[in-house]
Amino acid sequence: METAKVPERQHNWADNITYRAARVHAPRTLEEVQDLVRGSQKVRALGSRHSFNAIADTPADLISLEHFDQVGPIDHARHTVTIAGGVRYGQLCEQLNRAGYALPNLASLPHISVAGASATATHGSGNHNGSLATAVSALEVVTADGSLRIFSREQHGDTFAGMVVALGGLGIVTRLTLDLVPHFEVRQDVYEKLPLNPFADHFDEITSSAYSVSSFMDWRGESINQVWLKRRIADISPTFEPPAEWFGAQRALAKLHPLPGISAINCTEQLGVPGPWYERLPHFRLAFTPSSGEELQSEYLVPRPHAITALHAINGLRDHISPILQISEIRTVAADDLWMSPFYKQDCVAIHFTWQKNWPAVKGVLPLIESALAPFDARPHWGKLFTMPASQLATLYPKLPDFRDLLRTYDPDGKFRNAFLDTYIFGG
Repeated sequence: METAKVPERQHNWADNITYRAARVHAPRTLEEVQDLVRGSQKVRALGSRHSFNAIADTPADLISLEHFDQVGPIDHARHTVTIAGGVRYGQLCEQLNRAGYALPNLASLPHISVAGASATATHGSGNHNGSLATAVSALEVVTADGSLRIFSREQHGDTFAGMVVALGGLGIVTRLTLDLVPHFEVRQDVYEKLPLNPFADHFDEITSSAYSVSSFMDWRGESINQVWLKRRIADISPTFEPPAEWFGAQRALAKLHPLPGISAINCTEQLGVPGPWYERLPHFRLAFTPSSGEELQSEYLVPRPHAITALHAINGLRDHISPILQISEIRTVAADDLWMSPFYKQDCVAIHFTWQKNWPAVKGVLPLIESALAPFDARPHWGKLFTMPASQLATLYPKLPDFRDLLRTYDPDGKFRNAFLDTYIFGG
C-alpha cells in the first residue's frame, strides 16, 4: 500500500482547493481499505478531484482508489456491469463498447470517476436522460466499522435511493453495478447564433430535437452562441440532413469549441459524422485534457416549469456575470427518485457557469445569481461552487431528514463527515 503526503493529490483539478488531509493513501486491496477505515478517526474517498469545493476534504485520511480500476464482470442476463471504485468513464466506456453495450448518458468530460460523479449527481443532457447516478443499481461500501456492505436497488428499495447520491457520507464505495443499454451511435451537429427570442419561445421544441442538447452562451449578446445537437442514429432517417437554418441559427460548417477562438481539436467529432455513443455524448475527447484547470465552475438546477423565467432572471444580471465568465451552458435533465439528487422528483434545466479563475469576483456574483433564482427553488450542484446558506439549501430537499438518519445509522460517530457535510447536511 502506498501512503504518503503527495503534493499533487493535495489539490483538486482546478487547484482552487487545497486538501487538509494529513495522509493520502493508495491501497491496493479491499482488506487494506477496510483496515484504513477501521483505524481512522476521519476519512474520505478521493476521486478524480473534479469537484470545485471541499466536498472531498478531511483533516485526517484521504483514500485514493486509483488502483481499483477493474471493469467487469458484465452480467449479460441482467444487462449490468460491475466495476471497481476507481474506474473513470473513459476507461469503462471503451470496454463496454467493445462488448456491445452503452451507458444511457455521459457528462461533458469522460475523465471523471464513476463513483464520484454518481455520489454528486453529475449529469449530461437530454429531456429523458437522468443524471449519471440513475444508472447505479448496486453498491459495495466499506462502512465506518470497516465492514463490507452490499446495497442494491432490488433488495433495499427506497432506502437505496438515499445511498447513491450520498456525497461520500455513507462510506468508501469500492464497487458499483451499473445498468446498461445496447450500443448506439450518435451524430453531432452544431448551430451558431440562435436568437434569444426563438430560444425562449420554442424551448421545449429545441430541447426535444435531439437525444442530448447543450446550449452555450456568454450572456453578452442577444443570442445563444452555440447549440450542440447529439442525435441517435437509430432515431433519424438514413437520409437525414440537418437544415442549414434552424430557429434563426445557422448550421456550423467547421468544428467548434464552446469558447470562441479555441481550437476544436480536443472536442468530440462534429459535422454530423456518426460515431459510438461514448465518442459523441461528451463534449471533450478522452485523449485530450480539455483545459489546464484554469477555471471555476458553478451550476444551478431549476425545475423545468420555471426554466424560461429563470433564464430571464439571469439575463438581468448579465453586466455582473459576463466580465468574469468564460462560458455558460444550458442543459436539461430528467427527474429521478434519489433522495439527495437535485433532480429528485422534478425535471430540471441546468444553468452552468464556467468562470475565470478569480474566486473573489465569482464569490461576489454568486449571491446575486442565487437571489435571482431563489423564487424558483434552484438547487446548486453538490460538486461546484455556491454560497447558498445551509438553512436555505435544507428547505430544497424533502428527504434530507431521512438522509441524515441514514448516515447516522451507518456512520454513528461521523467518521466520514467533514466540514462540508457538517455545514450543508447536518447543520441546515
